[in-house]
Amino acid sequence: MRISTKGRYALRMLIDLAEHENEGFIPLKDISERQNISKKYLEQIIPVLNREGILRRTRGPQGGYKLAVTPDRLTVGAILRATEGSLSPVDCVDQDEAVCVRRIDCPTFPIWRGLAKVINEYLDHITLQDILDQQQEKSNDYVI
Repeated sequence: MRISTKGRYALRMLIDLAEHENEGFIPLKDISERQNISKKYLEQIIPVLNREGILRRTRGPQGGYKLAVTPDRLTVGAILRATEGSLSPVDCVDQDEAVCVRRIDCPTFPIWRGLAKVINEYLDHITLQDILDQQQEKSNDYVI
């Protein structure tokens, strides 16, 4: 499994919005500049995040984007599934038994199912707030 730039950039965009959550709606150009991500690329990601109910948008001079969900309720798993689809390492884990006839007798299926479970559980336990807290702790470390 490999996370595409779409998933990675969506995560960076949403972390940026969480960092600036108290500033109201954030213009896309501001996120683009801070994250060094093309505005056009972010524009391609936004419809997916809107469809999943992750973003809110307002138009006009004070227009922009903000999170539709608080950072403590938005997980990395939810973000990556919205942008990447399934996080399973192989297709047969997501398919029902009728699609994969070998699944019942496949000696490797339990391995892939277990790996998918570990990946999903791990990513579903990391929220945007956890990432912000980790960044805050890192910036508070003093080096003498």
